[in-house]
Amino acid sequence: MKRSLLIIFLFISLVATAASPYVNETVRYRVMYKWGLIQKQAGTATLSIHLDGDRYQASLVAASDPWADGIFCVRDTLYSTILKDGFRPLRYHKAAHEGSDHKDDVVVFSYSGNNVTGQCHRQVFKEGQQTVNQHQTLHATGTTVDMLSSFYYMRMLPFPTWRSGHKHSMTIFSGKRKETLTLQYRGVEDVKVDGKTYRCFHITFIFTGDSGKKTSDDMDAWITTDASRTAVQLEGKLPVGKVRCQIIR
Repeated sequence: MKRSLLIIFLFISLVATAASPYVNETVRYRVMYKWGLIQKQAGTATLSIHLDGDRYQASLVAASDPWADGIFCVRDTLYSTILKDGFRPLRYHKAAHEGSDHKDDVVVFSYSGNNVTGQCHRQVFKEGQQTVNQHQTLHATGTTVDMLSSFYYMRMLPFPTWRSGHKHSMTIFSGKRKETLTLQYRGVEDVKVDGKTYRCFHITFIFTGDSGKKTSDDMDAWITTDASRTAVQLEGKLPVGKVRCQIIR
């Protein structure tokens, strides 16, 4: 559940040559909970990115609606500082407040040629008491992202040159662990949101650990085929039902 909520609120050669298109952008989403015939807005999320000199500053702010707070209160904020040259993350910070739990993750990235190092610090508080205070160093080779920068990086990939079923993989660092994020291209589909139809690339997110075993359920995103590459819909599973994010125009 945690992973689905986080992304929805929500690759070395490709990244090194990617032409970063972002200057200033803010996009808002409604977060819908769906279970059988039940479909109700459960929260909102806002994604923003702006160019600040030689780097990007990106953020995601997500919150459950008042009616949902009594069931499971969510207040999540993610920040990512990304070097414009090569679109490489420099620092990632996730502050997650869910129910009575508070989790704080920080990852600082450094680079040496094709090698990437992440200095990760994780703190977890339950009922106001700290239960985890952990530091670890993660290593990877090639394309490496964090949970937020992956969203923007994904939008720059050459989907029109791919056939349905094509897969593209990269490493993703969090405060907790290193995973492989594989994007599987599903082709072009029409998606209707608020009565408007969007022509979209359909992409599935697949998360696996070192053993190749899935670390969470797959998630899906639909991104417009026009030059803006705007994500108009994202969807993930929950233990009961599913959550769907749709753009607010």
